[in-house]
Amino acid sequence: MVAVNLAEAKARLSAWVARAEAGETVSITRRGKPVARLVAAEVPREPIDIGKLRALTDKMSMQTESAGEFMRTLRDDARY
Repeated sequence: MVAVNLAEAKARLSAWVARAEAGETVSITRRGKPVARLVAAEVPREPIDIGKLRALTDKMSMQTESAGEFMRTLRDDARY
């Protein structure tokens, strides 16, 4: 856990939020005493419905060319 004083937290809040988002816990202090803690928010993940995923992929057609050929086509295309 990283401790940072309130003035530093106010001056560089976006940097501290980015560090918290990356998983680090930031303790904000006032006169050396912790007053707040900055942690990443927990975002609940929805479970994957395997049946729906399988139904979706079954509708897709198989790729006719290999991945290598596909990448060569992209690379050699007139866009570049």
